[in-house]
Amino acid sequence: MTDTLLTLSGGLVAVLVLYVLGGRVPGLSPGLRALLAGLLPLLGYFLLIVGRWPGLDVAAIHISVFLAASLVLHVITQFRQRSGGRLHWAPRLLIVFFLGLVVLNGTMLYIATQGLPDPVARLWLSGDGSPVHSGFSGVVPHGQQAAKAVSSELSQAHREARIGWQVDLTGLEGNARAHWIQLRVRDRTGLPVEGIEAQLRLLRPGATQPALTLGLDARAAGVYEGRLALPAGGRWVVEVRLLRDGIQHYHGSQELVAP
Repeated sequence: MTDTLLTLSGGLVAVLVLYVLGGRVPGLSPGLRALLAGLLPLLGYFLLIVGRWPGLDVAAIHISVFLAASLVLHVITQFRQRSGGRLHWAPRLLIVFFLGLVVLNGTMLYIATQGLPDPVARLWLSGDGSPVHSGFSGVVPHGQQAAKAVSSELSQAHREARIGWQVDLTGLEGNARAHWIQLRVRDRTGLPVEGIEAQLRLLRPGATQPALTLGLDARAAGVYEGRLALPAGGRWVVEVRLLRDGIQHYHGSQELVAP
């Protein structure tokens, strides 16, 4: 979330600076001036996120905010030229609208990545004062095949119960952006389980596709380790998948919150 606020605020400053500088270029039309002021920071943002895609929602907010800011600047300039320097109430209302849009988008982005702040969640969602977790949407991802996914989850849970593997995951404690993960796997009798593929998947709550997939290396009998680096702050769901011969034998998840 902190990275998003930095890119949004930095991009808005860049839009303003480029628009002002564009006014000093001879022969540059007002429309092209506003278009360049919005597109150049947007291009810089896309170059910045190459290799670490933040999600379609975050990218869409940047697109709308940068282009809307350049449009507002263009409209303000046109109205001021027509009215002799005095700003009409219509562009003022337009400015207020887009500022409200930016605040609304930022608020929705915060809730999507980090959930409601605890005081707000307790006041709004919990009448009895019990803890409320607004960032986790359930064990089944939101998608078109939700009904089938529920049946699949139940069947998987039944298979896991029959196998009886005991899985101990450590390393997710604290609020750092990088974690050294250790996974210990034992069978029903307590013996280490070897020859499996241990995998971590990092997803936003409710997302259907992982933002990151990490394979854990076997370090000892039944011990698998790896370094998990979070691409951004906020709330994440860490899924543990254990496969043997391409068949999943265990699936678990744990919530993680990063600054």
